[in-house]
Amino acid sequence: MIDFLDTPYFGILLSIIFFQLGLLIYKKTKISMLNPLLIAIGGVIVFLLAFNIDVSHYSKGGDLILFFLGPATVILAVPLYKNLPLLKAHLAPILIGVAAGCMSAIASIVLLTRAFGINGAIAASLIPKSVTTPIGIEVSTQLGGIPGITVAAIVVTGIFGAVIAPTLCRLLKIKNSVAIGIAIGTASHAGGTTRAIELGETEGAMSGLAIGIAGLITVLLVPIIIYIM
Repeated sequence: MIDFLDTPYFGILLSIIFFQLGLLIYKKTKISMLNPLLIAIGGVIVFLLAFNIDVSHYSKGGDLILFFLGPATVILAVPLYKNLPLLKAHLAPILIGVAAGCMSAIASIVLLTRAFGINGAIAASLIPKSVTTPIGIEVSTQLGGIPGITVAAIVVTGIFGAVIAPTLCRLLKIKNSVAIGIAIGTASHAGGTTRAIELGETEGAMSGLAIGIAGLITVLLVPIIIYIM
């Protein structure tokens, strides 16, 4: 048993088991708060604590998964390509909307962390909260942040967006499917996109498109906004 814990297979297998459990629970309940990634994170933590297993054992496999998150960002080119006609038809509004969303997301974190006296690695970890996990981790690492905190912030942002975005759109009387999808994808990445898909095909497609564009814009904007502020 000790030998197995010392191999990367332990961390990888544990992650897969709890993520699949999370997927099963979400498919059965359709409750946004029961996000598969959130359940996987919580399940792994509880398991390690319950069996008194040092996190270094899990990290051997967990770090391997983390390594592949970087190359996984290439998959974001797929929704961009599939929705190229929609992007061309609404190019200016989409780019302006996503850019505005990215700027407000980054600026709000910078201002709030300074207002509450949070700085250093923790502040840097929270800045890429509104982009998908692979990009968020890379941005956080470049800024000197802590990837674990970044992942937690991204998960919370995604769940929060999935829960309140549809209601917020109704309150603000936003009825355009393209606008709804772009807003949800920009603000709450993949977590929000799962909810956007349920709202409609166009909403889901535009939300998926926004994830890729938001990632690109965030990578370009972060150094500029940090320098200005």
